Amino acid sequence: MQQVYMFEDARADMTDVLGNKGAQLGEMQSIGIPIPPGFVISTRACVAYLKKKELPEELRREILVALRRVEEKVDKRFGDTGDPLLVSIRSGAPVSMPGMMDTILNLGLTDQTVKGLAEKSGSEWFAYDTYRRFLYMFGNIVLGVEEKQFDAILDVQKEREGVRLDQELSVEGLKKVVAEYKRLADMPQSPEQQLFMAVEAVFNSWNNKRARSYRKHQGLPDDVGTGVVVQTMVFGNFDDDSGTGVAFTRNPATGKKEFYGEFLVNAQGEDIVSGKRTPKPVNELRKVFPQAYRQLAEMADRVERHYRDMQDMEFTIQQGTLYILQTRTGKRTARAAVTIAVDMVKEKLISKNEALMRVSTEDIEKILHPVIAPGEQYTPLTRGLNASPGAATGVIVFDPEGAAALGKKGKKAILVREETTPDDIHGITAAQGVLTARGGITSHAAVVARGLGKPCVTGCDGLHINEDKGQCRIGDQAFREGDVITIDGSTGEVMQGELTLVPPSFAAETETFLSWADQVRRMGVRANAATVEGAQQALKQGAEGIGLCRTERMFNAPDRLPIVRDMILAQDRKERMEALDKLLPLQKGDFKEILRTMSPRPVTIRLLDIPLHEFLPSQEELLQELNYLKDFDAAVRSLQEIPSISRVLDPELHVYLPSVEKFMEELTNDKYHALSEKLLREKSVLLDKVRSLEEVNPMLGHRGVRLGITYPEIYDMQIRAVYEAAAELLKEGVEVLPEIMIPQVCTAQELKWAHRRVRTIAREVEGRYGVKVPIKFGSMIEVVRACMRAGKLSEIAEFFSFGTNDLSQATFSFSREDAEKKFLPLYNQRKILQDNPFSVIDRKGVVRLMKIAMEWGKKTRPDLKVGVCGEHGGDPYSIHIFHGIGVDYVSCSPFRVPIARLAAAQATLKEEENRRRGVEPED
Repeated sequence: MQQVYMFEDARADMTDVLGNKGAQLGEMQSIGIPIPPGFVISTRACVAYLKKKELPEELRREILVALRRVEEKVDKRFGDTGDPLLVSIRSGAPVSMPGMMDTILNLGLTDQTVKGLAEKSGSEWFAYDTYRRFLYMFGNIVLGVEEKQFDAILDVQKEREGVRLDQELSVEGLKKVVAEYKRLADMPQSPEQQLFMAVEAVFNSWNNKRARSYRKHQGLPDDVGTGVVVQTMVFGNFDDDSGTGVAFTRNPATGKKEFYGEFLVNAQGEDIVSGKRTPKPVNELRKVFPQAYRQLAEMADRVERHYRDMQDMEFTIQQGTLYILQTRTGKRTARAAVTIAVDMVKEKLISKNEALMRVSTEDIEKILHPVIAPGEQYTPLTRGLNASPGAATGVIVFDPEGAAALGKKGKKAILVREETTPDDIHGITAAQGVLTARGGITSHAAVVARGLGKPCVTGCDGLHINEDKGQCRIGDQAFREGDVITIDGSTGEVMQGELTLVPPSFAAETETFLSWADQVRRMGVRANAATVEGAQQALKQGAEGIGLCRTERMFNAPDRLPIVRDMILAQDRKERMEALDKLLPLQKGDFKEILRTMSPRPVTIRLLDIPLHEFLPSQEELLQELNYLKDFDAAVRSLQEIPSISRVLDPELHVYLPSVEKFMEELTNDKYHALSEKLLREKSVLLDKVRSLEEVNPMLGHRGVRLGITYPEIYDMQIRAVYEAAAELLKEGVEVLPEIMIPQVCTAQELKWAHRRVRTIAREVEGRYGVKVPIKFGSMIEVVRACMRAGKLSEIAEFFSFGTNDLSQATFSFSREDAEKKFLPLYNQRKILQDNPFSVIDRKGVVRLMKIAMEWGKKTRPDLKVGVCGEHGGDPYSIHIFHGIGVDYVSCSPFRVPIARLAAAQATLKEEENRRRGVEPED
């Protein structure tokens, strides 16, 4: 089986075999882009190596054969002491993982070949600068020498010569650095040995900590391996007519159609990516290398049109000649992803459907990340480069481990570094944002932060860090680790303290993009909301109605809770009705405003679901309050003895006793005793009621429709409130579509009971107001038995709404709170369960129950409408499943509505694509 491919044999559709970098190099060569010759070692070879931990002889032979072919193309020899061929060894996974794996440049240099390079190039300085770079990278990546040991040697030599920049070192200084580097480890002097050791190191980097962390965060598989690209070196550090850079065909932060990137003169690519030097904007390249700039701009346009997507290109200029080292689909911010997709449709590069599949639901979620509230007053401490947009606030942390530790505790941190390295990925992932003193807009910190949707400010000259002392200066102010700052990655500003952050408004491009999703999707998207503010937010996010209005949320309002408690504590029906009569106008007012806000869209109102004890204090609270009251009462009573005790102890105190006795009399009079006894009696009654309502398992107990049947006047009040609110709005000319939904139903008899009460109240209210109220009646399906009896339930219910939270609990026999605290993480870690079933719908159990309920329900009532109103209604994977089984709409929190709109559209497009390809839907 072939394991090594020349660039000319590679194609863009071979990413699984060659990795993205190798496949695209072959594709670039086919369209006439100037790339240095080379070859690719396949991902299959990597997977095989990782199993046996050795390079087979057959693979070694293939590599050497490919190397001979490269030698012929460039007319140089690998290991030649007169004019040596040098190569770069780069990783290239099927899905781009920027900076997560390893790269080695200038491979092939030895004590002998460096002399030939110096003679051939005519520059001893260039040859030894290149050699010290090779020794640094090979020593660190292959031999495991710490970077700081190399850095210390270089810093000492610069200090000796009184220079600041690497390129200011003398030739003799570079030779000393090389000699010192070689003492750190046994550097092989055989170029072939270097090559094979480097290939093994890049293969091994597939499983390094940062690569595993990145794949886990991005949901990428661990078993595909990486390709290895072996490519002829071209030198951006050859002289001052040379340079290196990274260019994007569009702005990856904003999506704007502009040439964007950075470059360094007399440098190699790692100088930019590492962030050790702050580069110049790519537009300044036209002043330094005008011809190369024109070529680069022309090639950028060509590769973007060829790939029909924004590209990220690495380039090197050697003595004025331009080479493209790689191109890949550019990492971009979420907002840029939407802007690019919309613009490319307008430019007729892609279709609307392609645009919808280009932007992920994660991108839409990131667009909703916070920004600094408009009108917030602040003065920036300093400014850096706006590397990744959005605002973040948190405590300063100087190392990635600290950020990761705080993240595990749910605390917010800003990772503050001189520059980030690939090893910092776990800290970047955990932090709210990243701030660096060095590095540009294409540095490691910027690229990774953009990919993760984290705000990032880089190249901040006003930031000076003393990590040993745990402190830094930002602008003119001193800060310690643990102090709070806010960063704005959209402007590059850094502020002291915690600023108010709010969700952003949608840009015009986002509105346009989501309107395309609405045109495509077949599944409706509603929101869960129980307040006018929630309903307004739902409309703002594009909801087509309210799929779940939890009426108990209204009962918890401060002005309602005392009345609700009076209702619960009522001794008889008369007292209960008195409380309910007070609640009726309040609840009607709530319904009226929500229906008015959502007009003419549907609003599904779920009658009271939660157990009554949730409106009362806990037993522990009440016992504590009772004990406090008893102790205070006892203390006051003991004060009555003070005058008589005082006379016995010291008769001279009688001068003061009249005033003390007067105070005692006021404190212990009948009025006080009456108040004390009243409070004690009320708390005791409340405690008795709480104890009487206590249940062993309240979530499976006296709640939902069972509560309504036990206390029918509660449901009657709510039904009346809905009908009167709707009737009054209809009289005002406001179109309304209320829906009444009964929770926790498990028998048809329960639903019939509720339906009779609805019809009775409907006739009375409609007669009194003289209007016909168009209310639909439905059932939540959240009990396993309800799924089994769906045919009978749909004789009465006009719609079903799956409460997937409770249905998942019932199906798994898990309590969500207990499971997530005690064993679910372990189940996920050990792959007993692939996902948390309360976040991602369970296809094999819960979904099968849903399909049974839908099938039987629609047999009885073919026009039965079916929705989902649990947490799963906002999960993209679950939405694809719901689309596949024919759910009519999902309902989720308002801020997840845009995500659901796109996920529903993508589910439709994926289904159509599968149908065209003849792919059967999953069971």
